[in-house]
Amino acid sequence: MPTNVGPEYRSAEARYRAAATPQEQLAALQEMLRVLPKHKGTDKLQADLKRRIARARKEQKQRKTGGGKPFYHVDRAPGGMTVLVGPPNSGKSSLLAALTNAEPEVADYPYTTRVPMPGMMRYENAQLQLVDLPPVALEGTEPWVFELVRYADLVLVVIDANDDDVLSLHDDMLSALKARHVVLEPPGLDEPGNDEQESESSEDRAAGPLAQPEEEEDEMAFAVPAIILASKVDTDHAEEDLAILRELLGDWLPIIGVSAHTGRNLKRLPRVVFDALALIRVYTKAPGKEADKSAPFLLPRGSTVQDAARAVHRDFVDEMKYARIWGTGHFDGQMVGRDDLLRDEDVIEFHV
Repeated sequence: MPTNVGPEYRSAEARYRAAATPQEQLAALQEMLRVLPKHKGTDKLQADLKRRIARARKEQKQRKTGGGKPFYHVDRAPGGMTVLVGPPNSGKSSLLAALTNAEPEVADYPYTTRVPMPGMMRYENAQLQLVDLPPVALEGTEPWVFELVRYADLVLVVIDANDDDVLSLHDDMLSALKARHVVLEPPGLDEPGNDEQESESSEDRAAGPLAQPEEEEDEMAFAVPAIILASKVDTDHAEEDLAILRELLGDWLPIIGVSAHTGRNLKRLPRVVFDALALIRVYTKAPGKEADKSAPFLLPRGSTVQDAARAVHRDFVDEMKYARIWGTGHFDGQMVGRDDLLRDEDVIEFHV
């Protein structure tokens, strides 16, 4: 997303991520499109927003006519949705089980995942949503799988580093995504998490923005941030497999070696996802009391005091007289305005 979209756009985006109903999502998307600067640099984002609005209107119409939610619908959790995508037998379900409270079916045969399987992954005191999807291949993948990929805020592409056909499977998966107008792009990782495996080379750490290979531009494409997880990196020749995989795939997307069996990089991964989603944690407190830091509000970077007030309660926006803040860049208890920018782990005291 362009960095010069402005505070009004970021505020609308925060409302979209926090939306509890389709109506709220549609209203936030329409506001995002309205306040988005219109120039060549935002052409793709404009097109993406228009497609999301059209889809939201279609879903709203289906519910009004009694269609209800489709079986594959997954409610986006606060902070956004991260999906696990990969070819058959890539190890997605094992990673979901290792990282979250979900209990997916894990088997040696392909296509064990047939419906979306959501789970919550803990990053310190925050919960991040992971959704395992059925395998993506050139044939046999249901259209709704691609709908959920387009709907996601982040894609974790899981590939088996030990598979001799890994490159072919990876290319088939990308071709299937491209055929459904899904384009993967690097996330903006300013400070990627790196709380373990310090001895690894810098090449094994999540990288910053990387260039995507030159291809014919798809005017209908949905661009979704993505990171590659090279799974099953737990054999005697794991390092060799990982090095070969990096050489084959190049530096198009960040690549992280992981293992559900040994736990390699699984402690680090939640921080990487948190950074890739560009989130901050915000706490609230009542006057004269301590902040409850067990369940933070998750907001996009660039959110303001007004965005936090809306996330706490929609009426706070109109009823708030002022707020006090504790955190980086402020002195304790500093009185701030509605447009004051928030930082990770700020504490806010609302006065209404």
